[in-house]
Amino acid sequence: MFRQEQRRKLPAGLEDCDTAPQMELTLVPTAVICAALLALAVFAGWRGAQPPNPHKGPRLAPWRFIMVTTVAVLLMMVVHLVNLLGFTTGNVR
Repeated sequence: MFRQEQRRKLPAGLEDCDTAPQMELTLVPTAVICAALLALAVFAGWRGAQPPNPHKGPRLAPWRFIMVTTVAVLLMMVVHLVNLLGFTTGNVR
């Protein structure tokens, strides 16, 4: 446990809670992040499907890897969005 002197000082008005406030990812920021990830995945998929042009040199961005990674993060954000809408995902025990 921490001693009282070692604890981090909280902003004014929050002295009665015992932890510092954390950013909440509510419905609107989650939807905006989902839209941005979807746009990035579509763009990366389009760029990854372009035929290589040897006259321009090698591709410096791994567009297919970017697309797959973006879709994986998008899937997690969609699950979070569904949870925010009130549906329960995962195992309920």
